[in-house]
Amino acid sequence: MTAAANRAAAPARGGGTPATGHRLIAVLAATATVGYGVLYYTFSVVLHPIAATLHTSTAVITGAYTASVLVAAAAAIPVGRYLDRRSARGLMTGGAALGSLALAGLSQATQVWQVYAAFTLIGLAAATSLYEAAFTVVVHQLGPDRRAGAVLAITIVAGFASTIFIPTTGWLTEHHGWRTALLVLAALHAAVTITGHAVAIPAGAPDKSATHTPGSPHPADVRTLLDRGFWLLTISFVTHGIATSAVSVHLVGYLTHAGHPATTAAAIAGMLGALSVTGRIATTTLGRRHPITTTTAAVFALQAAAAAALPLLGGTVAGAVACVAVFGLGFGVGTIARPAIIVDRYGTTAYGAISGTLTVPITIAKAAAPLAVAGATGSILMAAVALLCLTAASALAGLRTAPRPAAVSDLTART
Repeated sequence: MTAAANRAAAPARGGGTPATGHRLIAVLAATATVGYGVLYYTFSVVLHPIAATLHTSTAVITGAYTASVLVAAAAAIPVGRYLDRRSARGLMTGGAALGSLALAGLSQATQVWQVYAAFTLIGLAAATSLYEAAFTVVVHQLGPDRRAGAVLAITIVAGFASTIFIPTTGWLTEHHGWRTALLVLAALHAAVTITGHAVAIPAGAPDKSATHTPGSPHPADVRTLLDRGFWLLTISFVTHGIATSAVSVHLVGYLTHAGHPATTAAAIAGMLGALSVTGRIATTTLGRRHPITTTTAAVFALQAAAAAALPLLGGTVAGAVACVAVFGLGFGVGTIARPAIIVDRYGTTAYGAISGTLTVPITIAKAAAPLAVAGATGSILMAAVALLCLTAASALAGLRTAPRPAAVSDLTART
């Protein structure tokens, strides 16, 4: 057999061949796109029709969506621990099935409590089948030379979820009503995600040898709480999550208040999504040459400068475009940087649990941020965003290299 053939046949981390890894990445990209598109992005379209049909306010229905986000956050840690010990195939396939059933149930809701029940199940489905679960599979199944590219590919493809599913849901709702629209989307979700997860995710469990340190009664993510660096990571990604969430909700209003027409403000704000793809690619590329923490901290610092400059330059279209463009470059960087930083610092064996522990405060902060800054207007809003991004950059800059390769074991020795 030739050297090339030997490489092609060599098993990848977690089992399978490189060809299997390509299939895994492609399937997770597709299922994440459909999952986010159907379980989350449809909400903005069906919110008002559901409220009108059930004779309630949009605020009440929005509360159900918020509940799903909080449920997903609450489930992140147990889901992560499970995926560190067992095969992800069953859980992610089951989560996909639960999401499809929940959406079908939502389509038949006649009472507000039924909407809340459906969204509670959607939150559980999200925790077991979307980014966090998918990234844990990537970390456990692929080697270090392929993880960054895999995460980048998944997030770039899934970044088109809103572009695909918001107009699709709008068309279905306009022509067939929101109930039929949700049934059609539930069927699509089932066909793509249940099948994809069942076929592509390897059946083998991750290596269990280092999930628990010998002699320690506590799982790795609990011991990680003793590490100063973990709290710096938490501060960084929580503050950055608050900043990006606040900007995503309030940027159009800010630009309108600054004197731009509503259509111009919306067009400028729409740059955030496209530029986030550029930022993710640039960060991944730079991360191959420089420490990922240094690269990410630099991006966050650039965002701080852009937010601080917007009140000064945002009165003109060119100034607003320039500031939003720079800020947009870091819009999705946290998503791809977090897995790499966790693996660099703590290794792979407890990745799911540690990532889940970080996910809880980040998700809660993102959910609360738009409301928390709703009263801030003008330069105060952007000053707050700049301060948050600067805090995120400073926390990452203060992060030292972990005591690898036995990072988590060393934490136990300190207790």
